[in-house]
Amino acid sequence: MTAVCHVLLLCALLGSPAAAQEREPAEITIFAAASLTEAFRELGESSAVRFNFAGSQQLAVQLAQGASADVFASADQRWMDYVQQRKLVAGEPRTFAHNRLAVIVPKSNPARIRRLEDLVRRGIKLVVGAEAVPVGRYSREVIRKLAARDGFSPDYERKVLANVVSQEENVKSVVAKVQLGEADAGLVYRSDITPQVARHLTVLDIPDDANVLAGYPIAVLAGSRDSEAARAFVELVLSPEGGKVLARHGLMPVATTP
Repeated sequence: MTAVCHVLLLCALLGSPAAAQEREPAEITIFAAASLTEAFRELGESSAVRFNFAGSQQLAVQLAQGASADVFASADQRWMDYVQQRKLVAGEPRTFAHNRLAVIVPKSNPARIRRLEDLVRRGIKLVVGAEAVPVGRYSREVIRKLAARDGFSPDYERKVLANVVSQEENVKSVVAKVQLGEADAGLVYRSDITPQVARHLTVLDIPDDANVLAGYPIAVLAGSRDSEAARAFVELVLSPEGGKVLARHGLMPVATTP
């Protein structure tokens, strides 16, 4: 199916005027990782789509407890596997995007953090995702990798983790605490440094050899009330047009064949 067909099919299935003569407009529910908020909202514009954005672990548990949804997009494979093991997924999940991490500090930078090495200083207030949250797991992996690099102290990991003052349930909460000056630094996805918050932040890039490549899988759910419309949304996300939207919001789309 061509990329143009993907878009036309989604419009037809999600309630275009032409389709409305043949069927009631379908409203589908998308459970998606909080880091997908901006990109998915744009993809769902002018469509009968309802979103539930939260930490992937929260969404997966909600689904396991019987929450009704049509599509699940996770920020890591672990929580997609959790849902899949409970036979809640129809078909095979497909990875549609990747992401990387960065360290953010408030623009005022009261703790004077200018290098990644500075995160070991005693008294720094660091905010990260909880270990169950994909960004939290990735953050700990990055800290561990940095500790192994030349120029970083052998006890870098221990000292940095000792500075953690809050563990958040989703990445947006990490961004908010740093942006509001409630923390001196935080580890977040690059895609969460949106133009709206970037002016309040300073970004410290993480070297590629110490960074992670977070993978985002998406799948139609077995309990979907409109699997055809759900599949159309997934195909839109995977299409070249969808990839352009993802890239516009700081994600790294997985290449697909037009």
